[in-house]
Amino acid sequence: MKNEQSDDRIIQVNETNIGKNIAKLRKSMKLKQTEMVARLQILGIDISIYSYNRIEKGTQNPTVSFLYACCNILNCDMNDIFDFPKMVE
Repeated sequence: MKNEQSDDRIIQVNETNIGKNIAKLRKSMKLKQTEMVARLQILGIDISIYSYNRIEKGTQNPTVSFLYACCNILNCDMNDIFDFPKMVE
């Protein structure tokens, strides 16, 4: 049973919607959600299209292993997913 202070609807870090960023990166590679799910499953992430869709919509929390696999597939790093500014070296 959830209490009134439970806030698991939208995945945000400093007003950044992680699911929206994943969707943007996926679309930039011209991948369909079904293709993304298939690639995640190949990498050992047990996820359905329904759960993946909920992550992109911000209604389900992603796991760290899911985020790491997304970085692998989308050829990006966590800074891109969390929309953090790039560090200048």
